[in-house]
Parts: sequence; C-alpha cells; structure tokens
Amino acid sequence: MERQIQLDIIKMVHREVIPATGCTEPVAVALTTAYAAHALRGKISSIRLDLSANILKNAMGVGIPGTGMIGLPIAIALGAVIAAPEKQLKVLDSFTDEQFATARQIMDDKLISIGLKEGDVDKLYVEATLTDDAGHTAVAVIERTHTSLKSLMLDGKPIQTASAEPSECAEAAESALNPYDGPDVPLTFDMVYDFATEMPLGEIDFILEAARLNGNAAEYSLCGEFGHAVGRTIRGPLGKKYLGDSAYTRLLSYTSAACDARMDGAPVTVMSNSGSGNQGITATLPVLSFAEDEKVSDEKKVRALMLSNLMVIYIKQKLGRLSALCGCVVASTGSASGITYLMGGTREQIGYAIKNMVGNLTGMICDGAKPSCSLKVTSGVSSAMLSSLLAMEQHVVTSNEGVVDDDIDRSIDNLTSIGRDAMTETDKHVLHIMTHKK
Repeated sequence: MERQIQLDIIKMVHREVIPATGCTEPVAVALTTAYAAHALRGKISSIRLDLSANILKNAMGVGIPGTGMIGLPIAIALGAVIAAPEKQLKVLDSFTDEQFATARQIMDDKLISIGLKEGDVDKLYVEATLTDDAGHTAVAVIERTHTSLKSLMLDGKPIQTASAEPSECAEAAESALNPYDGPDVPLTFDMVYDFATEMPLGEIDFILEAARLNGNAAEYSLCGEFGHAVGRTIRGPLGKKYLGDSAYTRLLSYTSAACDARMDGAPVTVMSNSGSGNQGITATLPVLSFAEDEKVSDEKKVRALMLSNLMVIYIKQKLGRLSALCGCVVASTGSASGITYLMGGTREQIGYAIKNMVGNLTGMICDGAKPSCSLKVTSGVSSAMLSSLLAMEQHVVTSNEGVVDDDIDRSIDNLTSIGRDAMTETDKHVLHIMTHKK
C-alpha cells in the first residue's frame, strides 16, 4: 500500500472515530441549533427545525444526557441556550442548572416547532431557523454527516462561523481538526485487512482511546440501572444461570451495557464510528472484551480494534450515514472481523466471518434510536461470535445461498444496496408506524 494512502486512511479514521455525548442524531440537531443561536445577539423568540425522515426517526425516542428527558425538544432548546458549536458532537456534554432551566422555559413557552423537510434531501439533513427579539433570523444547515455545516445565514446573508467571536475553545477545536483534513479513501476488504495488520503499531495505537472511552461507558452502566438493563441482566443471577459466565457472555454484557446507558441518556461520552455512538461501541467493546479474556498481546489487541473499526468505516462508505438497515449489523460485522483475527484467523477466515454475517443479519430494520437498541446490539454481537466460530471451523455461507457472493466486496455491496436502496419504502413505513401510534 502506498505511503500516502496509509496516511490518508489514518486521517480518515481520526475523522470518523470521534467522541460523542448522547445519541448523535439529536446531538446533530442540537449542534445545528447551536450554530444558528451563536449567530444571533438578541433573546430567542422562535425556533423552527426541518428534518429529514431518518433524523426524525432516530431522535424521537432516545434519552438526552443529563436531562432525564427523551426526544428532540429538550435537545433543541439546550442547543439554543448553550450556543457552543465549537463543541461539535459534545455540544450537550455539560450545562449548568441555569441553562437547563432556560431550556425548559423555551419548551414551556412553546417556542419550538419541528417538521419534516419537504423535497429531495439527504437522509441526514437538519435545518434550524431561529429568530430573536430584535427581528434577526439565523438559518443553519447540517447535511450528509453529523457535523458538516453546509450553510449558515444571518438575515439572508451567508456568514462565516468565525464571525461569531470564536472563543479559545473554538480556536483549539479548529486547530485540532485541521491535521485530519484529507480525502476519503475508497476502501476494499483487502485494503482494510492489510492496513490493520501491517501498519507500524505506533501509527495506529490511537485506537486504544476508543477502547478506553467505550470501556468507561460500559463500567459506568454496569454500576447502575439504565434502559432495559440488558448488560446487567446477562451478567446477573438469571443470566449466569441460563447463559453461563464465559468470554461470550462477558462480551455480550459489556457491549450491551454501554448501549443501555447511552440510549437512556446517561451522561457518558463514547467514541463513535461513522457518526454513530452505538456503532463505535459495537465495533470496539466485543473485540476489547474478547482480547482481554484471551490475554492477547497489546499489538494483537490494537490490530484487532483497528480491523473492526476500519471495517465499519468501509461498509458505511457504501451504506451512507443513515439508512433503514440497523447500524448494529454493520458494526457487528466489524467486530466479527476483529474477533476472528483474535482467534488466530487468516485473511480467508475473516472473509468467511463477514460472509456469515451478511448471510445472517441482512435486513434487520432500524426503527430509531431508543433504549431497546441494546437488544439489537446484543443480537449483532452474538451473531458476530457465532460467525467467527464457524469461520474458524471453515464453515461459510456460500454464493448459492441468498445475497452472499463469492467475492467479499460484492457481498458487502449486496448488503449495503439492500439497506441503502431496496429498504427505502420500509424506512418510510417504519416512520409512519412510529408517528401514528394510537
């Protein structure tokens, strides 16, 4: 692999594997609102959000960190009050009691309206229109990725984000992001494998920060009661009685626990992957847990973590940020790669594990971000372990079976085309069900 491609992949991983506090869809909405609020000077008098269907779906039922509340209104109100877009996906990371009270007042005064953006827009689209008591209007648009500011307008005229008196934090954030600017590298399975297994260790061991951050979230969750408590249940008396206590159950409980806390709105920051905290959790924690159980070398752990995370980035390149296909399928396919590598699997056997995943979980729907995501994460990670075991025994779903192809990259193409294109009507129907419950 050419050296420049290696360097570009490193930058790409740094851009895609980033900290996030709270579910990334409501956080993206809060961030867009924060951009618009930061451009205004007066007291906010109205807030209008126009969202793509996928953003709306993924932000309806998830807990907002530190609030004890669910859904978009409180995220929007806090984004407007905090007005700190330099914090990016950590915009809701911390706020004062006074800011929370002000946000609650915005909700009580019914200043917020939320609608579905009409027309042909990206599946990830957020438009925030804010007015203040001086008659000024600011409009911010984030599109395609959770932090990509497409435009920022004040009274119909474009403005630069720097025009809003950048703070030291903003300047620091900007300088921190600049080193990772660069092109997106179109990946293949072989490129992912070669990069993860051949790069000098010192150039990729930064992925351990994802393990540390997501591991902290899991430990925090296991000490409390969050969401559906999937992680604690697996680790509890009934779980141990009927499922046992093994490397398998430990990686299930560790991964689902972090998701339990995050989806319930616990004040935890996780390392996301390709715009999703749950994808970051699922790409990281099963591999970390299994590596620690197997007592593998630090080098092998780092390479397995990078293999898993880069595999997720590769699949999401083809699938897109948001889709009707559950991101847990994507992320658990990454963890299947990492687990197989930790088992001593060859390039061929890792390919088998991926095909087994495509042959098993393709078609799992995404019906929004919510506490029960931890159940889907657990299903995905369980399938990852089974797929890896089969691969190590030379068992693989063949091209005679369903959507799997002889070629690994074409198998991934088939998976992503179903989620990206074929399930479009499914996506619409899921949203209709979610918004028309009696």
